[in-house]
Amino acid sequence: MPSSADLVLKGGRVFAGGGSRPAAVAVTGGRVQAVTADIEGHIGRNTQVVDLEGGLLMPGFQDAHNHAAFAGVQLLRCDLSGEADAAGYLRKVAAYAAAHREAAWIQGGGWSMDAFPGGVPTRQMLDEIVPDRPVMLTNRDGHGAWVNTEALRRAGIDRDTSDPGDGRIEREPDGTPGGVLQEGAMGLISVPAATREEGRLGLLAAQRYLFSLGVTAWQDANIGTYPGNSDNFDTYQAAAESGELRARVVGALWWDRERGLEQIPELLERRHAAHGERFRATTVKIMLDGIAENFTASLLEPYLDACGCPTANEGLSFIEPRLLEEAVTRLDAEGFQIHFHALGDRAVRQALDGLAAARDVNGPGDNRHHLAHLQLVHPDDLGRFAEVGAAANIQALWAAHEPQMDELTIPFLGPDRSRLQYPFGDLLRAGARLVAGSDWSVSSPDPLAAIHVAVNRAQYGRDQKPFYPEQSLTLAQAMTAYTEGSAWINHLDAVTGTVEVGKYADLAVLDRDPFAGPPEEIGAAHVRRTYVEGRLVHSEDPQ
Repeated sequence: MPSSADLVLKGGRVFAGGGSRPAAVAVTGGRVQAVTADIEGHIGRNTQVVDLEGGLLMPGFQDAHNHAAFAGVQLLRCDLSGEADAAGYLRKVAAYAAAHREAAWIQGGGWSMDAFPGGVPTRQMLDEIVPDRPVMLTNRDGHGAWVNTEALRRAGIDRDTSDPGDGRIEREPDGTPGGVLQEGAMGLISVPAATREEGRLGLLAAQRYLFSLGVTAWQDANIGTYPGNSDNFDTYQAAAESGELRARVVGALWWDRERGLEQIPELLERRHAAHGERFRATTVKIMLDGIAENFTASLLEPYLDACGCPTANEGLSFIEPRLLEEAVTRLDAEGFQIHFHALGDRAVRQALDGLAAARDVNGPGDNRHHLAHLQLVHPDDLGRFAEVGAAANIQALWAAHEPQMDELTIPFLGPDRSRLQYPFGDLLRAGARLVAGSDWSVSSPDPLAAIHVAVNRAQYGRDQKPFYPEQSLTLAQAMTAYTEGSAWINHLDAVTGTVEVGKYADLAVLDRDPFAGPPEEIGAAHVRRTYVEGRLVHSEDPQ
């Protein structure tokens, strides 16, 4: 006779491997005790029994690339992510400023470039509603900031200020700064950091939100002192020590591109300090380029102009290739996982070159390096992911037609290169391991919304032409990337990522089985319950 379980979930289906099957799950001591069709023997007098009501039980989602600590603080500030146009942004800023008259600065973000002509808002828009206090609002991509005249004045940024090597000041015809700072130019303005308490509350708000979406673990892709925020390393450490951090988090320590190999001892110290059950800083984040919409993604061939002619601009490479290869080789030898921001095809190639150089010196290992974003991958580089043992970290929600893609990207890449965007199917066919993340707060952290796009190459609920559908994934492939794949990249695959006996009961319960319906309805599913080690951390049901 099996022993009685603490928790039994029955009356639905379980995601396993290539699809779903009828089964029930028993949980004891925070771990999966049984996955079976015959569950009654595990139900005792004190067993909590949950009816899945025909829904799908699956491993908790794991987000392999987000900025949860930063996104949580943004939720507490002037959060523009729920607005759709310039008028809505300005209303939100005005309302926030009026409600926070004590704030010396107005900070926040989440605006979308496609809401403004050419993707660039102006300082005068903000001056009209907040003329007397500095305003700095990052865009949804985090690669640019919208500022008012007072913020520029306080920073001493004027027509004589040179662009930094890793960024650009958008300018008016006479050279006066126009109100947007791209990439490294954001660093020209020093904004007040979030307080320790604001950082704590922001992280807890982020955790609640991610739990509501079934996310039980993630990799925070920028651990360090983020502009305008307290050091989120300390924020995570404190939450882990206090027990407030319930999720499992891997921190990617920020590689300072203004420095070189001398920063490695500091990274080693941080890794040693953060090695707990809930928070480990075992990864280094190296940002190689920017984004396509502001022409800072690093390309093998130049961007086009509005007329379709080649320009002289091939984007930005933030780290010189030889230094990159030396840094990657050293970090790999020290046992760090490397998490690259590589969006353009030149950045992807440089990351793969760095990993190939490291493998030549160090030999193959189990650090599980990964390249995130992968908007453009040259066909010659698809097979190299498997060759160097690198995973492809996809943000599937972006692989769809939307104004930012159709108006600010495709015309400046041209039709031939545009077909190479987000080649999820080609990467998988070439042998790459797929893992999945959201890049929240850049975009929604909802895994089901992203999975819908990965399968349909269109956003749920919108009448859209599929975005190069030959690159679509099956539902099982997309679900696996967001569970088992991301658990592997976080070195958590031995204890999470699948619903198996002995693994932690980190689980999500969907209101339906997406495998039972048409692909066009995947996005209609939502999370009803989330468990971490068998303990309920989110429920939409009345308690």
